[in-house]
Amino acid sequence: MLKKSGLRKSALILSLIVLAGLFAGCSAGRKEHTQTTAQQAVTVKVGAAAVPHAEILNFIKPKLKQEGINLEVIVLDDEGQLNPALQAKQIDANYFQHLPHYESVAKEKGYNFVVAAKVHIEPIGFYSQKIKAKEELPDGAKIAVPNNPSNEYRALALLQANGLLKLKEGIADFSATPRDIVENPKNLSFVEVDAAQLARALPDVDGAVINTNFILEAKIDPQTALFREDAGSPYANDLFVRKGEEDRPEIKKLTAYLTSPEVKEFIRDKYGVAVMPVF
Repeated sequence: MLKKSGLRKSALILSLIVLAGLFAGCSAGRKEHTQTTAQQAVTVKVGAAAVPHAEILNFIKPKLKQEGINLEVIVLDDEGQLNPALQAKQIDANYFQHLPHYESVAKEKGYNFVVAAKVHIEPIGFYSQKIKAKEELPDGAKIAVPNNPSNEYRALALLQANGLLKLKEGIADFSATPRDIVENPKNLSFVEVDAAQLARALPDVDGAVINTNFILEAKIDPQTALFREDAGSPYANDLFVRKGEEDRPEIKKLTAYLTSPEVKEFIRDKYGVAVMPVF
């Protein structure tokens, strides 16, 4: 009986040693897998406008995290620095501009970017704190418009579409100023203002043509626009990357999530008429 008892104890001790070894191996395997996953995680830096661009990117951030991508959303006070930052490889992509704006600065600055994804349109609109309808615009009314080439043309084209002026024919590069107006029946005068400051300029003018992202940042209801662009606008806001990098696996995953049905629903629910998905 003593021999059998001793054998049982020896077998039990041996079993415990084997089990301990197995658990240690499993633990080491889990640790190794965690380390490998951490090593495989990739950080993608995207420069963006604060609203709605950064908000849309932050919506997909947790989903990309599950794919091993750490999305870092970078918002600068001066959006004009987002293209230089992409050029200097300080960021991997930017998401704040439409193609006409990019084309208006690319040649002069030597940029060589491509559109990785078309995401949304922010219909530019006409706002006023002094009148309730465009028919109320007085003769000689003062109108504020963006002072950058592509958006200034866009603003003047909107006024033209609403019968307030006529631009000369043959403008093909999305670039125009009030000097290109050939008919101005209401004798409108124009004030060229930095696009980000247009909402603040509203009290000083009879009306202003303002990009919707700046309307949202200023906490102004976009529904108060007297008139705005329709869904046929060519000014889709795009995700830009350096040419040749659009096929990087992490960029392709970013664009896939950025143009997913979930993002489309998020945009429609959160922004209504102010922002429209284009995918």
